[in-house]
Amino acid sequence: MTGAARREQILAVTKEIIEESGFHAVSIDRVAREAGVTRPVVYTHFGDLDGLLNAVVDRGNQGTLEALAQIVPTPGGQPQEVLVDSLRRFLETVRADPATWRLALLPPESAPVLLADRIARDRANVVRRLAAVVEPWLAGAADPVLVARTLVAVAEELAKVVLEDPARPIEPLLDHARWAMRGVS
Repeated sequence: MTGAARREQILAVTKEIIEESGFHAVSIDRVAREAGVTRPVVYTHFGDLDGLLNAVVDRGNQGTLEALAQIVPTPGGQPQEVLVDSLRRFLETVRADPATWRLALLPPESAPVLLADRIARDRANVVRRLAAVVEPWLAGAADPVLVARTLVAVAEELAKVVLEDPARPIEPLLDHARWAMRGVS
């Protein structure tokens, strides 16, 4: 196995441990055992436990940023449908990778401070981009940043519903979002 493949394997095992038991359950011993490698292999790739946890956070963060780049709407079109289409893509993305989004939207208490910092930074970036999209639609009738924050809050809460009940259909959630977004359109 190449070094890059081994690194990815160790990160995948670590992510599974976090998903099953939380960050506090991650140890170099457990990761090495479950990955079928020796402790020195883990140390070689990540230095120490903090390095491993930071790499897991970085990997998850990269995935969420790539997904969000494809989801945040662009200006133009009918406001409500543009926003609902973006929300649909977001909820489908959450459903397709629940482990990553559970860490982003429902981080365990044992999560490192780094994760909370990244989540806050990424949320602020999404709000900033979304505010630029909704501002022309509002025509000065409301604060675009507050509207964007409200839309992000609605999207995150609906995503939590998807995480808590993966079998629940997305369309009724979108109907609820349409109701909540009437003020934007």
